[in-house]
Amino acid sequence: LQWEPVEYFNNKIICDLVEERHQGIIDILDEECLRPGDASDNTFLTKMEETVGKHPHFITKEINFLTPNSYLVCCSLRHALGNSKLRKTIGYEEFRLVHYAGEVTYSVKGFLDKNNDLLYRDLKVAMSESKHDIIKQAFPVTELARLKRPETVGSQFRTSLNRLMDILMSKEPSYVRCIKPNDAKMSDRFDETLVRHQVKYLGLMENLRVRRAGFAYRRTHEIFLNRYKSLCPSTWPHYDGSPRKGVDVLCKYLDYKEGEYRLGKTKVFIRFPRTLFATEDAFQIRKHELATIIQSVFRGWRQKKMFMKMRDAVTLLSAQWKKVLAIRLREKRKKATVNIRKFILGFMTRLQPRCAENTEFLDYVRYSYLMRVKNHLPTSVLDKSFEHAPAALEETGALLQKLNMKNLTLKYVKSVTPQRKAAMEEKVLASAIFREKKKGYDESVGNPFQEKPRVEQLKPKMLAMIDAGEQTLYSCSVTKYDRHGYHPRPRTLILTSTATYLFDAKDGKLKQKIPHQELTGISTSSLGDNVFVLHAPSDKKEKGDAIVQSTFVIETITKLASIAKKDKEVKIVENSSIVHDMAGGKHGRIDYVVGNDVSVTKSKTG
Repeated sequence: LQWEPVEYFNNKIICDLVEERHQGIIDILDEECLRPGDASDNTFLTKMEETVGKHPHFITKEINFLTPNSYLVCCSLRHALGNSKLRKTIGYEEFRLVHYAGEVTYSVKGFLDKNNDLLYRDLKVAMSESKHDIIKQAFPVTELARLKRPETVGSQFRTSLNRLMDILMSKEPSYVRCIKPNDAKMSDRFDETLVRHQVKYLGLMENLRVRRAGFAYRRTHEIFLNRYKSLCPSTWPHYDGSPRKGVDVLCKYLDYKEGEYRLGKTKVFIRFPRTLFATEDAFQIRKHELATIIQSVFRGWRQKKMFMKMRDAVTLLSAQWKKVLAIRLREKRKKATVNIRKFILGFMTRLQPRCAENTEFLDYVRYSYLMRVKNHLPTSVLDKSFEHAPAALEETGALLQKLNMKNLTLKYVKSVTPQRKAAMEEKVLASAIFREKKKGYDESVGNPFQEKPRVEQLKPKMLAMIDAGEQTLYSCSVTKYDRHGYHPRPRTLILTSTATYLFDAKDGKLKQKIPHQELTGISTSSLGDNVFVLHAPSDKKEKGDAIVQSTFVIETITKLASIAKKDKEVKIVENSSIVHDMAGGKHGRIDYVVGNDVSVTKSKTG
């Protein structure tokens, strides 16, 4: 294999800066903690400047202390990385380490105290004498007998870290890099800056470059060939050559590119994961194909074996079953012959009194008739049809038809609501008035009358003109023709329990009021027009009879006749003229002429 060096940052120089013997920061800190004299955090910082000040990854400001309480600060550039602009960002009691991922600034305040974080001897003695087993185990008595000075925190850290590294180096560890998506611990939230910072400081980019530059997958020729040989016809099912030659043939058949793999003496190396994934996907598909072939061969053999066994069994069963069917057919024909004979005798003696010859026939006739009646009963009172009864059951059929009609009538009466009853009474009244008298009545039978007023939003001015205590029982939009020129005027007709009102449809002004007790008659023609005349007594009227045209003429006249109790005063004029009264004692006449167009015009005779 051709070696390709990959450049990456080696963190060993930073590790040596921190933990190198006699020259590292940890040993300098331990030395300051152990030396006699007035040691402080500032003297520790000065000692580091003197020892590792020229290290390329160490930056600080030089501090020269004159006395414990006063010092002279002198800034100087230590090396190329420590320019003046960079040093302005460092405090007088701080130093900075340049790691591979970035710079980290440390403050020396409290370094010595934390490094000498030792427990007093009298406290250790008290803890070792505790009656609690865990506390007593944590502070053994043997430790009190040691005269050697305890290790500092830095030395303990280095010892623990070295022990951990020895354990890791003796194993083959696998590392799991945990990336925190955000600081708020919230789902579906990705902080790109935070994640990029973690990726950089964990050295994942260097890891990726190393992995991409090398061959991630490596297996011996035997294992690789045994797993994927089914993908190539030349190697499946058996390959007689050497495993290395077989892998070479397999890779060429799979169309591996030259830079995607290498063949070693004992192993095959694959550079890109996508190449291995594609090979594995093809292998998974091939497994299903091979399983299908194996299943088809096995199922064919099994089905053939079962077929031979079943054929013998079917031959035996067929012979026995044909015997059983023949016996059953004989018994069935014998029974059918007896029944046919009985029914023929019964039919021949059906009109005679009940006897042994016609008993079963008459029972069958009764049963079949009752079942036909049950399945074809009328469901409506308007349905007069009923199942025809045989001669022996004519009286029974008549009684059943009568009982069924009573039952349907009772159900229908119970289902009729008061509103429906009132509407039906109005339809009955309309039938008594218009049936076979006025053209267009037959078409209106199927359309129910409107229960609510047809003009729902009446103007307040109209409601104010209605007598106190009266309610609107019916209203609709009509056209009123004046008595002189027969000009059409849009009006709103309102019926109350005592009077009929005609209002102007535009401004709501009352045009005419006809009390029901003064209404002498209602006239309309037998033709298909929508005009009717409201007659009032000549001695009390001011404007004469009202000539009105309504789209719902049958409904309007029926409502008026029902409310005013004037159904006897409704007059249907057949192909004639209607005479109406006008103001001043004059009379007018409405003549009807049959034609194609509907119109109301004034003739020359008036």
